[in-house]
Formats: sequence, C-alpha cells, structure tokens
Amino acid sequence: MSKGQGFLFGLFAAFVALLAAIYTVAQRSETIQHAFATLPGDAVAHFFASTLDDEKGVPQALSQWRGKTLVVNFWASWCPPCREEMPAFSRLQQAHAAQGVQFVGIALDSAASVQAFSERHPVAYPVLIGGAKGIELASRFGNSTLSLPYTVVLDQEGAGRLLRLGTLSENELDDFLRKLTAR
Repeated sequence: MSKGQGFLFGLFAAFVALLAAIYTVAQRSETIQHAFATLPGDAVAHFFASTLDDEKGVPQALSQWRGKTLVVNFWASWCPPCREEMPAFSRLQQAHAAQGVQFVGIALDSAASVQAFSERHPVAYPVLIGGAKGIELASRFGNSTLSLPYTVVLDQEGAGRLLRLGTLSENELDDFLRKLTAR
C-alpha cells in the first residue's frame, strides 16, 4: 500500500470512528432519557439534603426548592452545548415561574470560570458551583459518564420525570413543562 493509499485509508477509518462515536452518544442520550421512569428515592433525598455555593460564594440549600417542579441542569462554562441552552432555560424560567417551576444550574466547573461566565452571560435562575458534590449528584441522578449537558426534571413530589444527556430544545422542554404542570 502506498503512502497516499495509507493516508486515505486512515482518513476513512477516522471518519467511520467519528460517525460511530456520534451514533453512540445519540443512542446513549436516547437511552438515558427513556430508561429511567423514576430516580432512586435516596438520590432525590441526598439531592435535597445537599448545599452548594452560588457564584458569589453564598451557600444555597437545595431543599429551598423542594415542592417545586425543578429543572436541574448540570453544565460547564467550557461546554458549548451547555452555553447554548442557557438563554432558552432563562426564557423558560420566566415563562413557567408562576406554575411553580424552578430552574437551577449546577456547574461542574471552577468557581472562577463560573463567576466570569455569569458576569458576561447572566441567567434568570440560580447558578451553583457543583465541585465534587455536583459530580456526585449528577452521578446519583444517572449520569455515570459525567457527560454534559445533563438535565433532570423533578416534579413537585420529587419524582424524576425527565433525564436527558445532551441538549434539550426550548420547544421540547416548554411542551414537557406545560404538560407536567397542568396535571
């Protein structure tokens, strides 16, 4: 095999590998979204027993949002899909607040990066610094690969209603929240 043929074969193999990786992530996202009808009770109890600092360093008890329809988004400032979702999540926070919906962003990122991001791109919901506790919470909520973005929707009783690895469109989440809060 000539060098040119070897290069083309390598390029083709890399392309096939890329397509396989994209397919695997898409399948994993679909599986995670639909595989869990509910979260383990201890995961939800542990979540509401936790406290995380906000971007200003003020401790925030997650229990303050118990009894609300809670949209928890695990994200990072270095994650382009995470950053792309945030303006839509802000709009949805404002649109659904009267129905008892609360969005909370948990950054799996450094406090300095989150502070800098929040100054440039403010959002209409609390942003918390996850650190090791955030990683543990994401894992307990089913995100064993710690891929981002990862969104969990808990209903008012604390039952897991949606687990999504990957981006969540504004229209899809809006429709989901409308149906969930109408019951």
